[in-house]
Amino acid sequence: MAALRKILVANRGEIARRVFRTCREHGLGTVAVYSDADRDALHVIEADEAVHIGPTAARESYLKVEAIIDAARRTGADAIHPGYGFLSERPALAAACDAAGIIFVGPPAAAMDVMGDKVRARKAMTAAGVPVVPGVDDVRDPAQAEAIAQEIGFPIMIKASAGGGGKGMRVVASRDGVAAAFASAQREAEAAFGDGRVFLERAILSARHVEIQLMADAHGNCVWLGERDCSVQRRHQKVIEESPSPSRWMSDELRRAMGEVAVRAAKAVGYRSAGTVEFLFEETERGAHFYFLEMNTRLQVEHPVTELVCGRDLVWDQLRVAAGEPLGYGQDDIVRRGHALECRIYAEDPVTFLPRPGRITALRWPEGAQVRVDAAVTGGSEVSSHYDPMIAKLATWGRDRAEAIGRMRRALRETVVLGVETNIALHLRILDDPDFCAGTSVTTRYIAEHPHVIEPTPPAADDLAAAIAAAAAAAVAARGTAGGHGMGATASSGDDVAWRQSARWRRQ
Repeated sequence: MAALRKILVANRGEIARRVFRTCREHGLGTVAVYSDADRDALHVIEADEAVHIGPTAARESYLKVEAIIDAARRTGADAIHPGYGFLSERPALAAACDAAGIIFVGPPAAAMDVMGDKVRARKAMTAAGVPVVPGVDDVRDPAQAEAIAQEIGFPIMIKASAGGGGKGMRVVASRDGVAAAFASAQREAEAAFGDGRVFLERAILSARHVEIQLMADAHGNCVWLGERDCSVQRRHQKVIEESPSPSRWMSDELRRAMGEVAVRAAKAVGYRSAGTVEFLFEETERGAHFYFLEMNTRLQVEHPVTELVCGRDLVWDQLRVAAGEPLGYGQDDIVRRGHALECRIYAEDPVTFLPRPGRITALRWPEGAQVRVDAAVTGGSEVSSHYDPMIAKLATWGRDRAEAIGRMRRALRETVVLGVETNIALHLRILDDPDFCAGTSVTTRYIAEHPHVIEPTPPAADDLAAAIAAAAAAAVAARGTAGGHGMGATASSGDDVAWRQSARWRRQ
């Protein structure tokens, strides 16, 4: 791939490390960027080169397009991979790359521009024949909202046009609540996105969240790589993802129909690279219906689930497509096998879901075949209050769903994180819940309808034993580490400290 020799990742944490891993496998150079808070972060240590781009606050570092472009120029990077979050779905970065003669590892700015605005995306999808939830775009005032809500029927959903992650989103059950919810959604959207526009649609409260992974090149090829079911959520944020969907209605025919609709959606906006079309999947006694929700114009957090089931490296596909190569495989070449799950491990209170930043004093990840760990931290790492508190993703594969769940239970119980609270206990309670294990009645309201999974429970005896063992290992490691750096149970040796120190010369 002559067009690419060195890749800069405009991101941090586990996604930067994930991209670097593929780059190393194919002999490509790597460049990290970092803020003041991330000076000693793993993604900085592991990159061939690292460039400081600003203070801790994301708006002064990871969100500064000019700083990212300058870092690429200074290091001679041929391409910029945006990861996810931060600038990953900002057309401004793609446009700046084009202007600077740097390859952007993602879709064209024009496609991002359309799909990043929910109102424009709905209009484009309607024109392309993609099913959307009944609603009205770009509602201007509370009176108009009340009239539309009466016509659509309650409950209704008020959504920010430029939003995501649950911000600027309100569910309203009756006319009395429309005006206040409308004003609240507008204020939150303006504060979060600098855009107070909102739209209304029928609220489908009992539905699955099912998404289709796409890969498209610049030569007219676009394929779908199966679905992911991301229905277990809290506060509109995904907690557990799996593939294939365990819905009783998910047949090969329905899966193919969703995939073909997703491809049509991508082609309607001239899409290129990895992307995901998300659907609301409404189940009834007689069947299921799916509606376009949004398109994520980037690689997603849960992409390992698809990689485990399909056997493809989606980052490598992204890099090849960005270099101008054809995809090299077609729809009939994609073979899905087995079942995969992913659990997002956060440094957070498992009951309130509030972030719990701090220093990780000891750490042990699970091992074994068909267990994948994409981690952002090691022992001694600081979980910053300034960024997302996700510290790792655990993914497991099994020949069927039961085997994948069993393997995940074992992996979670072997995971030890000391020094900060995590949501590992939440994951274990979900995986032990009969409704989740049955898989047939899980919707986006699963956690709300199963409050017992967020009730604090004392740790099991084997979990306590594991924690005690990890603490002992950490204490021994700390005594043997030069200068008392206090590294954790894994990556806690003097060699690790030396590695950190020797990495400093590469920073600019």
